[in-house]
Amino acid sequence: MNDELQHMKNLGKTSAQWLHAVGIHSANDLRRLGAVGAYKAVRARGFRASKVLLYAIEGALLDIHWNDLPPGHKAELNHQLDTPVAHNKS
Repeated sequence: MNDELQHMKNLGKTSAQWLHAVGIHSANDLRRLGAVGAYKAVRARGFRASKVLLYAIEGALLDIHWNDLPPGHKAELNHQLDTPVAHNKS
């Protein structure tokens, strides 16, 4: 099977399966949702993913190894993860 997600840096079989399970099937799907959104979806589905998955997804989107993300970038991802999304009331 030719799995586009598995061809992205940092993403292997398990992470690709988790992403497929939450409706992310391509690099474009992943870009649309972003690393934080994709990670939240995987966790909400009940998968026991660590923060490394968050960094791996961001690294995949940037085409760099997750461990090469600067500490400040990782801190910003964690901040986004911990900040509730504001909903506009119309």
